[in-house]
Amino acid sequence: MAFPVLYVIILLIMKTCFEVIYMTNEPADLTERTLSREDKFNGRFLHVHVDEVELPNGKHSQREVADHIAGVAILALDQENRVLTVTQYRYVFSKTLLEIPAGKLEPGENPAAGALRELKEETGAVPDEFLPMGRILPAPGCYGEVLYLFLARGLHMEDAQPDEDEFLILERIPFDEMVHRIMSGEIEDSKTIAAVLKAKLLLNL
Repeated sequence: MAFPVLYVIILLIMKTCFEVIYMTNEPADLTERTLSREDKFNGRFLHVHVDEVELPNGKHSQREVADHIAGVAILALDQENRVLTVTQYRYVFSKTLLEIPAGKLEPGENPAAGALRELKEETGAVPDEFLPMGRILPAPGCYGEVLYLFLARGLHMEDAQPDEDEFLILERIPFDEMVHRIMSGEIEDSKTIAAVLKAKLLLNL
């Protein structure tokens, strides 16, 4: 019995030594320093620029960046633990996607206030209970958007007031079915996936 234990200990020591050697060959500071910036496009809520950066090893590279206004997304659950969803056409991918209610923040708007506004506008729901569930970075490789997630329960339904350019199909889908659709790959929207799986752990559903 002693030999297998000794063998495992030796492997662990070798692994630790390898990690230490590997780490010593990596830069301690991974920050990339901006050297120059070239603006390419300024839209209503999207700003695109190309930056020249200095890498941790001293070499230079380019970063193509799309800065986007911060947004919010809301997982709203009714008394039967059904999720309020919206299906809308997403032009970028040329298809409809099933999502949780979401939207852009107004300049200077508090994320919680913006989330309540978006939930009411898209679904008509007004919650008694409203909890933050952190934030996500949807595509940090090039897309500078921060998305704040919220959980809404104790819903009172009023009239929805979607934007003029929003065409939405509203549904209530059982929470377990949402999880199943996510795990099967049917639901692809990142904010919906993150919010549902966070709520599953948070509420032990």
